[in-house]
Amino acid sequence: KIFRGRRVVESERFKVRQRFFLTYGQRCEQVNRQCFGPKSNFLYQLVFFFNPRHVADFSALVEICRLLCEFAQDSGDIVSIFAGSDYLSHRGLVDYRIKILAHACILAVYENRSQFIDQLFMTNEMPNQPVNILMDAMILLIDGRLPWACKTVCYLCRRNAYSMFREIILTVKKNLHSSNKSIASLEHVLALFVSHADLQTCTCSNHDPQLSFVIQIIGIPFLWQLFPNLKEVFASHTGQRYVHQMADYLKGNASLLLFGTCGDFPVHACVLGNLLEAARVAVLRPDSSDWAMDFAIGMTLLLQELSQILTKGDYTLDEDEVAESDVQALDMDLKQQIFNALDPQFLQQLTNVLLGVAPPRGDLQKGRPKDKEVAAVTAACSVLYVTFNVLPLERLMTVLAYRTELVAILWNFMKRYHENEMMPSISEQSFYLTVEASGLLLPLAVFCPVYKHMLMIVDNEFYELGEPLSLKDIKLLIVILKQTLWQILWLNPSQIPNSPMSREGLSAMKKQPLEFLQYKVCMVASELMSQLQHWNSRREFTSPSDFNVDGAGDMFMSQAITENSRANEVLRLAPFLVPFTIRAKIFNSQLGASRKRDGAHSIFTRTRFKMRRDHILEDAFSHLNALSEEDLRGVIRISFVNELGVEEAGIDGGGIFKDFMENITRSAFDVQYGLFKETADHLLYPNPGSGLVHENHHQYFHFLGTILAKAMFEGILVDIPFATFFLSKLKQKYNYLNDLPSLDPELYRHLIFLKHYKGNISQLELYFVIVNNEYGEQTEEELLPGGKSMRVTNDNVITFIHLVANYRLNFQIREQSAHFLRGFQHLIKKDWIDMFNEHELQLLISGSVDGMDVDDLRSHANYSGGY
Repeated sequence: KIFRGRRVVESERFKVRQRFFLTYGQRCEQVNRQCFGPKSNFLYQLVFFFNPRHVADFSALVEICRLLCEFAQDSGDIVSIFAGSDYLSHRGLVDYRIKILAHACILAVYENRSQFIDQLFMTNEMPNQPVNILMDAMILLIDGRLPWACKTVCYLCRRNAYSMFREIILTVKKNLHSSNKSIASLEHVLALFVSHADLQTCTCSNHDPQLSFVIQIIGIPFLWQLFPNLKEVFASHTGQRYVHQMADYLKGNASLLLFGTCGDFPVHACVLGNLLEAARVAVLRPDSSDWAMDFAIGMTLLLQELSQILTKGDYTLDEDEVAESDVQALDMDLKQQIFNALDPQFLQQLTNVLLGVAPPRGDLQKGRPKDKEVAAVTAACSVLYVTFNVLPLERLMTVLAYRTELVAILWNFMKRYHENEMMPSISEQSFYLTVEASGLLLPLAVFCPVYKHMLMIVDNEFYELGEPLSLKDIKLLIVILKQTLWQILWLNPSQIPNSPMSREGLSAMKKQPLEFLQYKVCMVASELMSQLQHWNSRREFTSPSDFNVDGAGDMFMSQAITENSRANEVLRLAPFLVPFTIRAKIFNSQLGASRKRDGAHSIFTRTRFKMRRDHILEDAFSHLNALSEEDLRGVIRISFVNELGVEEAGIDGGGIFKDFMENITRSAFDVQYGLFKETADHLLYPNPGSGLVHENHHQYFHFLGTILAKAMFEGILVDIPFATFFLSKLKQKYNYLNDLPSLDPELYRHLIFLKHYKGNISQLELYFVIVNNEYGEQTEEELLPGGKSMRVTNDNVITFIHLVANYRLNFQIREQSAHFLRGFQHLIKKDWIDMFNEHELQLLISGSVDGMDVDDLRSHANYSGGY
């Protein structure tokens, strides 16, 4: 029955086609203006039999469209051509005919796209070509000023117009070998399609999102290379509707785009790349706040899904990992498109627009934040948070810290949020986290790294001007950070990856966003607290105990010595939460356990050496430097011989070895020996010119690192006051400008003078060169390639300041510090001293704390059974 029905329809179409061409001519030479009117069956017959693959039908449609364009040009009124003098009386009929005629034009181009591929290029220069004529007719039929424009576009969208346009564009891209070619008519048609949503007469209802403009057209890779003008149209107010639809689609079903591809490209990556490029234009509009809010939602969800393949730094999946995973490799050009669009300037503009509804800097707001403010802060924090997980932070931090009000606005928000105990509401505004998420997690994940960056490059403004936060606010911030960390790590711990860039971490980001967010907050909040603690040790603005929590008691200590316990995790990620005295006891329990493990071996392998008092350093270097790590951990017995070679009386029960350690450290670290130098405060650091004094200075630094470690391992305090910036090297930390006073206060003052200099810095004749003067030998080092000819200006002075600080604090002593560290780590594990900051590490080496001598702590630890 179906087959017979189709046969009948085809037969009837054949008859109608014959009558049509007999009536109007094989080339439609009998067609006139009246044929398009409401009383004519001309268009009805055409669309009944029209087959776009039939040559005669296609040619007839092209000729009809050409005539229509001529009639419209002659009369200037296309409505009267279809409706006569009374459109309202024939409205339904006319609208229907326009719809089917427009659809026939799209279908004709779509079905013949491969045959007429050349005509799709440079169409403005070939106005009489069939494809160009069909496109011009489309432009004429859907002009936004016409009464049927919106209904026609909506009808065409329901008939998969965007899907057909997509295939046409992809055919063009496949055969396009020159970036100078254009397809202007097709671009004009798409612009009219997009723009109709902005018409006041538009009553379009939402249709299948899979057929939408965003997915079908914006999902085409590098779309704006073909349609630069369409980007401007989309980025105008017109695009807001489409971005809002996309945000709604993704919030309801984030996987909508995830499994589609466009050739070799994942659709969601293409959508993101094209949206980012359009957003760079849209975000500059004065009324872009609503657009930015919807865009932030879409960008966040797309970046969240892409975070597994848009990874930062040097992390890449190897071939085996790619084969085993469901991660689709991302084309390098597409990845570059996304990275280029996500530049600091764009993020600065987007952040400023999103936070424009929040109270400005200095506006002391009280009470609960309003819903609009919560939504804006949530959107800004969400998009920045996922961006931080994709891009290297150094590209973004300076711009966000100094060209936006991000820190001040987020602090104002968090302060009121904390004071009003409104923890649930921000989670309700979040569009990709569950409502169980703690309210301040997202703001903290963004605030902490940006504020920490500010602390790295501020000077005494921190204390004297209260910039960027007052000392009173910083005390409250410490409370918030402390409570958050203790809640996550101790009271409500979760299973989180050990490393954010491991495959497990990436998987957690996709499948467990809340747990990964908690982990990220732990990282950034802990780093910020460590930085604040460092500032407090330089110049105390709050009690050191304010960094501690009250819950680290006996149960905490009993867990701390167990690997993978909650207490062990606290000590690893946020040791400042635990009072120093407790951490010192834990440290000594670790040393005691290690000595006990090595005790049985040392009974049979005690190492004995004779040392000359007047050549103690040379003898110690000769004997101890050859020992293995196992022998170094064991018992070493020392006997002294006098200048005549006679052994001094006495048995080394530990006292002689302690005397030996005190003597050798006093000799080796003496500045007269040339391995170490003193700061203005008589603090020690490696001599940058040690190689000029000792040919084998690297071996000496390795040896001295071992000696210091042996002293700590055996519980022997040595009077060696190290400079703070050098102690940072033992913790494998990087030093910044604010660490420079511990090395050279005068140089620090000069650099700060440059930072605040109001005149023309280029007139000071400074270049990116630093002069070294070691033992009368003067050398120059370029801070950047070509630095000798690169003048310091107002634009690059900040870079110059930090390069100078980096050279003096890190680069100049990098070799000496590296060898010292290798020797030190023979006996002292990194995680043992990671519990302490530099000030506390110095106390473990040689000092006392809170009136309690470290020896007393060690005695107490032994008495307490090894805590």
